[in-house]
Amino acid sequence: MTDAPPSWSLLTRLIHEGERAEAPQAPPTATPIYMSSTYVYRDAAQWEAAIASDGYVYGRNGNPTVAALEQVMAAAEGGAGALAFASGMAAMYTALLAAGTPRGQGHPQVRSIIAARDIYGVTTVMLEKFFSAQGIPVHSCDMCDLSAVDEAIAAHNPDVLLVEQISNPLLRVVDIAALARRARAAGARLVVDNTIATPILERPLTLGADIVVHSATKYLGGHGDVTGGVVVSRAALPRDTMRAYTKILGGVLGPFEAQQLLRGIKTLALRVRQQCANAAVVAAWLAEQPQVAQVYYPGLPSHPQHTLAQSAFGGLFGAMVSFDLRGGGREELYRFVNALRLVLPATSLGDVYTLVSVPMMSSHRDLTPEQRAARGIGDGMVRLSIGIEDVGDVIADLSGALEA
Repeated sequence: MTDAPPSWSLLTRLIHEGERAEAPQAPPTATPIYMSSTYVYRDAAQWEAAIASDGYVYGRNGNPTVAALEQVMAAAEGGAGALAFASGMAAMYTALLAAGTPRGQGHPQVRSIIAARDIYGVTTVMLEKFFSAQGIPVHSCDMCDLSAVDEAIAAHNPDVLLVEQISNPLLRVVDIAALARRARAAGARLVVDNTIATPILERPLTLGADIVVHSATKYLGGHGDVTGGVVVSRAALPRDTMRAYTKILGGVLGPFEAQQLLRGIKTLALRVRQQCANAAVVAAWLAEQPQVAQVYYPGLPSHPQHTLAQSAFGGLFGAMVSFDLRGGGREELYRFVNALRLVLPATSLGDVYTLVSVPMMSSHRDLTPEQRAARGIGDGMVRLSIGIEDVGDVIADLSGALEA
């Protein structure tokens, strides 16, 4: 169907000429961007076979560029398969639906969720406004305290446990293998948000977790120019369940965004290692500054899960650093942020740029002051996402802002 017949009019030829050419005999070095919402087959039998076999028929059901991203993420996390979404929150919502779906059933039926106390603010809001509002009990506990986890499981009989491997913004670290054993014994599935740790620090599926979620907007993309989410499943059944839900809910990733993420993932290991190295230097420096009351960083001996992080992450401790300004309030935070010149104020993380965020007015803004206080998030807390710049320049910028 490459060439239009000469009998067609010019108007028709302008629409169809040159389209639907055969793929080149030699594969391209980089995955192309397949910007087609539908696919054409040679005859009706092939068309029907593609529909029946879940082949490429319609963009909501699958796309070759997106499939390439899903393939590399399944390999990165060591899973049976992956699904890409338009955002990290769409990925999290679908992952929780699939995790709570009884084995062998095709409809969501979440019985009960136990979520870590230390999770992203918008995830907390989603649990409250979507799951709790639908009559699904949602409970929280300190997932760093395994005895508290045991008590919560015994009390609430969950079918889903939800944790962040490195929490936002206190950077607390959980024992994935221990939680996976408890989830399995309770007949529950363990869902891990691995956005901050990335598969470069730890691969939760290899430790027994059932589902891993990423906000691909962060480290996977890494350049502040794409929004997306990815879910990776250890087993085929949750993956197939998520794929079925995605076709209905439609929160699919576009092919252009998939290609951007594919390109970002190629340098993921290089970026994360440099960012971790920079973060270790920044954290140690902040810990010595009189204007800083406390530094939260798993690589510091003062961190409550430092020993666990040492054994879990192989010498890397992540690229996030949080700290409390001594005596800091809203006015002091404003002066600090406004004095920065290199570090960028942005409500994201994981970019090649060093970013600053204030949890009480960004990531955890939708939580009440009481909820933030219960998690240890004070009004003077600052969160840094360390980039790949020269670390001396980053420290000089932070020093000037602290003086301000």
